[in-house]
Amino acid sequence: MNSVFFANLVLNGLIEGMVIALPALALTLVMGISKFPNVAVGDTMTVGAYVAFGLQAAGVSWFALATLGAIAACMVLSLATYQWVFRKLSKAPMVVNLLASVGLAFMMRSALLLWVDSQPRTYAFPLVRAWNFHGVRLLPTDLWIVLTAGAALLVVFALFRYTNVGRCLRAIADNPELARASAIRSRRLTWFLWCLFGALSALGGVLLAAKSVLLPEFGWEFVIPAFAAVILGGIGSPVGAVAGAVLLGVAQEVSVAFVGPSYKITVAFLVMIVVLVIRPAGLLGLLEKAR
Repeated sequence: MNSVFFANLVLNGLIEGMVIALPALALTLVMGISKFPNVAVGDTMTVGAYVAFGLQAAGVSWFALATLGAIAACMVLSLATYQWVFRKLSKAPMVVNLLASVGLAFMMRSALLLWVDSQPRTYAFPLVRAWNFHGVRLLPTDLWIVLTAGAALLVVFALFRYTNVGRCLRAIADNPELARASAIRSRRLTWFLWCLFGALSALGGVLLAAKSVLLPEFGWEFVIPAFAAVILGGIGSPVGAVAGAVLLGVAQEVSVAFVGPSYKITVAFLVMIVVLVIRPAGLLGLLEKAR
């Protein structure tokens, strides 16, 4: 093991962390407004990845169009789950919404299995040679993945910081009663939030499938890392969720040099536990005082 080997591990960790940041950010946004963790984020990712695969198999040669189709499909799916399930449970305790999201996740996976088999699938990308920077290797596909994920994250952060929609959503998250008293129309903004949740989940699923193998269960495997990133970064902090995802991604890949790929997620959770012991609110979260 030398510095080049570790540099490749860190690079792979950064790529994976940037992609996991998309569902982690989606989870954070929904938790900020709807106040519950939506476990169905993983299977929404899977649906988006399979929609893109199906569009590509149907003859959509430009992969960006297949990705946009997947985003549109998951936006509709997420809005439908909110309208038909979570809106009706808005007054229910958090654990009820959590269990409902678990049930939705299993329903989505079962419905997907009616249409696809369990054989591993890959996107039809042309074979390309990796760029070699003195031993540090980078595939053009990986560069495309990082740039796409980074652009999506920048758009979301710019939306929440510089637009009226983002300011209204932040107001609802901070104080729903005051937002209603200020005549902020929370219903339409909530619709927008759930569409954004579907878009981020779908894009994360497509990018993860572009880097790995597509299976009906593959999105579920990334639910735990996404939740870990949210907790590590600080619940309620979008920037913290992204930072936590990148940190966990790098920690997982670097740990491969010491414990092998089978136990890398254990090391990532060890990092999360150590950070939370030192700072219980997470990297960028705020401690809440209880009376």
